[in-house]
Amino acid sequence: MESGSSTPRHRHRPALIVLVIVAALACLALAWWQWDRYESASGTAQNLGYALQWPAFAVAVIWAYRRFVVLESDPEEKAKIAPGAKGATEIPAGLLPERPTTSSASSLSSAPSEYDDSALAEYNAYLTELGRSDESLSSSEEHRR
Repeated sequence: MESGSSTPRHRHRPALIVLVIVAALACLALAWWQWDRYESASGTAQNLGYALQWPAFAVAVIWAYRRFVVLESDPEEKAKIAPGAKGATEIPAGLLPERPTTSSASSLSSAPSEYDDSALAEYNAYLTELGRSDESLSSSEEHRR
């Protein structure tokens, strides 16, 4: 803002303006296309819905650009949406349900088991014995060569 001016000074960005125009025109072109699809023999109510939605998207793009320009240049508007300006900004305790907690895999392996699974222990011992016998077979085959 200039020191002698009371009105906010807007910075124009040609690339951003071109982007807004292209996006709005694309939305309107999509609306036209959906309208043509609706009027065709294979058109449905869904095409009509989209034909009515796309112009709203075009308006939203233009509104968002305008809001961006206003927020960028007007300190009073920035202050209105600044954190803490509207009161409470955090969620009060107890409002949301508690998130369930689960133990990590490492804490489960180091913790003593609630039950004794003897079948699992026997199976693990069997696998260990198979691994040892496999190692001894491979080492005896290497000595033969």
